[in-house]
Amino acid sequence: MLAQQKDSKLWNLVTISFLIGGIFYLFKNYISYSEYFNLSGEVLGVNGLTTVALVGIAILLILVLHFKVHAFIALIIGSVMVGVGTGMSFNSIILAIQNGMGGTLGSVATIVGLGAIFGEMLEASGGAQALSKKLVQTFGKEKASWALMLTGFLVAIPVFFDVGFIILIPLVYSLAKETKKSALYYGIPLLAGLAVTHTFIPPTPGPVAVATILGADLGWVIFLGAVVGIPTAIISGPVFGSIIGKKIYVNPDDFMDESKVPLEKTPSFSKVMAVIAVPLFMILINTVSTTLVGSGIIERSLVTDFLEFLGNPFIALTISTLIAFYTLGIKEGFSKDMILNLSNKAFGPIGLVILVTGAGGVFKQILVDSGIGKLLADTMAQSDLPLIVLAFLVAGIVRVSQGSATVAMITAAGIVAPILDVVSVSEPGKALLVISIASGATILSHVNDSGFWLVGRYFGLDVKDTFRSWTVMETLVGGCGFIFALLLSFIL
Repeated sequence: MLAQQKDSKLWNLVTISFLIGGIFYLFKNYISYSEYFNLSGEVLGVNGLTTVALVGIAILLILVLHFKVHAFIALIIGSVMVGVGTGMSFNSIILAIQNGMGGTLGSVATIVGLGAIFGEMLEASGGAQALSKKLVQTFGKEKASWALMLTGFLVAIPVFFDVGFIILIPLVYSLAKETKKSALYYGIPLLAGLAVTHTFIPPTPGPVAVATILGADLGWVIFLGAVVGIPTAIISGPVFGSIIGKKIYVNPDDFMDESKVPLEKTPSFSKVMAVIAVPLFMILINTVSTTLVGSGIIERSLVTDFLEFLGNPFIALTISTLIAFYTLGIKEGFSKDMILNLSNKAFGPIGLVILVTGAGGVFKQILVDSGIGKLLADTMAQSDLPLIVLAFLVAGIVRVSQGSATVAMITAAGIVAPILDVVSVSEPGKALLVISIASGATILSHVNDSGFWLVGRYFGLDVKDTFRSWTVMETLVGGCGFIFALLLSFIL
C-alpha cells in the first residue's frame, strides 16, 4: 500500500509539473491576446480562447490529482472557470450548467440505468458462467484462451468490467492449474475481451456517454465497435497472452482458495445468448431502417416508424430488461422480491458514471456557449490534423494524467462535440470518433488507475510485471482500436 501511494504521488507530481509548465508556456506565447479580452462575452483570437480552455482542463486535472476533488465537482468547477475566463455572464454560465446537465442525462441516465439492471440479472443468474463453460467446451482446452476472450467480449456487453473479471477469474485459475501454464496465458485474453467490449460497445456506460455527447447513433457505434473490437481483442488477447504468459509465470495454486466460488444451476447457453442479442439486434435494426429511409432506398411508412420506435435504445433496453426478468429471473426460480432487490442493487455503481457524464455535458455546453467550440472548429477546418486524431490525443492525455477512463472520455467528448456543430461528419464518422475517444481513454493504464491494482492483486503481480502485462494489454486495446478506426475513417 505504501508503495502504491508513493508511485501515485510521483506520477501526480510529474503530471502537475507538466501542466504548470504548459500553462506558463501558453501564457508566455499568447498573453498578447489579453488586450482583446473583455467581460461582455466577446473574446477575439483563437489562441486566447484556446488558452482559456486549456487552463480550464489543467485546473480540472490539478483538482483531481493534487487536491483529490471528486471528478464530478472538478468538472463543474473547471466548466465555471472556463465560462468566467471567456467572459460569459453569470446567468449564462448557470443556464449552460442546467442545459448541459439536463440535455446529457436525459438520454444517458435511462440507457445506463436499464443496462445496469440488465447486467445485474445476467450476473445473478449465473449467465456469465454458463457462457464461459460452454465456450471452453466448444473450443477445447488447447484454444481455451480464445474461448475466454470471446466470453469476456460477450459478458462485458451488459456487465461492468470489474464485475465480469471477478466472476470469471476462477475459471482462469482452474484452466491454468490443469494445463500447468501461467494464469496470465488465460487471464490476458479474458481481460482483453472484457476491456474491448466495455470500451467500444454500448450499452456499457463509456461509449453510451460519449455517443450521447457527440450525438452519435448507437447502432453505428455497436456495429463499428464490433468491427474494430474483434481484431483488437484478438491481438491484445490470445496473441499477446501467449507471449506474456511465457515471460511471466503466475502460479494458479497461489490463488485457488480465492476461486472456490460455488456455482449453482445456471441458465442455458442459448438462452443467455438470446437475451444478450435482443437489445443489440433491435438497436441495429433501427439504424438500418433509419439509414435506408434517409438515403431514399425505401419510403417512410408505419412499418419503418415502428421499427425505429422499437429500436430506440430506451425501448430496446426496456423490452430486453423485461425479457431478462422473465427468462433469467422468474424461469430460473427468482422470486419477485429477489428481482426487485437486484434491480435496486444495480443502481449503486452507476451513480458516479451518471453524475460525471452529466458534468461532462456541462463542460461541453460551456465550450459551445462561450464560442470556444466554433473557433476550435474553424481552426480544425484549416488544420491538417484529422478530427479523429485530435479526439484520440485529447482522451489519451487526460487518461494518462488522472487515470479514470470515464473522465478522459467525457472530457475529450466535451471538447470534440462543439466542433461537430460546425464540421460536417457522417453518422459512421461520429461512431468512429466515439471509438477513437474510447481508445485514447484506454491507453497506458498505470498506478493512478484502479484497474491497474485490481489486476495486480488478482494475479499477485508486482508493479513492474503489472506494467509488462496489464498496461501493455490496455495500450494494445487503445492503440489497435484507434488504428482500425482511423483506417475505417478513410473508407466511411
